Amino acid sequence: MIVSRETETAFVKLGRLVRKWNGSINIVSRETLDALERRHIADSVAVYATGPGGGSWLDLGSGGGFPGVVVAILAGGRHPVTLIESDKRKCEFLRTVRRELNLNFDIVNKRIEETIPIEASVISARALAPLPKLLSLAIRHANDGTVFLFPKGANWQAEDVAARREWTYDLEQLDSLIQPGSVILRIRNVRRA
Repeated sequence: MIVSRETETAFVKLGRLVRKWNGSINIVSRETLDALERRHIADSVAVYATGPGGGSWLDLGSGGGFPGVVVAILAGGRHPVTLIESDKRKCEFLRTVRRELNLNFDIVNKRIEETIPIEASVISARALAPLPKLLSLAIRHANDGTVFLFPKGANWQAEDVAARREWTYDLEQLDSLIQPGSVILRIRNVRRA
């Protein structure tokens, strides 16, 4: 995905803030900090690019804002973006990012299961939980047309098998261009089995 100079500048500022805060609250693993732009920002851009391109976006367990903050940067205020994160320190980081990058997104500092249902058009979560648990957390925030976008590693097929014991859904597997062996799962029509 080609981005504007303004968007690229926002990504650079986000990278600086992550590096500044990472020592005190562990926004990303130290092993991936040197590859922040590829492993976290570019991976989040890929998640955004697989979405439907409009409607409200909800990012579950946002942590340091991947992909939620990147989605807000790319959306440019054209549609609502909400990040749910239970860790108060990470929410403080997210508020700092929102202020310093002059972004428009909501931060909900609660557990996902305690948050009032949002009925988002798109729901994402990155490195939050195995697929069966993700679907359990996400479904209460969905509507009939919600698209779920979940980046997953090489184990994704085992998670899919486990999830299908409890759920039915349409699944599209999109190979990651960022991490070989990884995928972005695009899921629709989620129902209890």
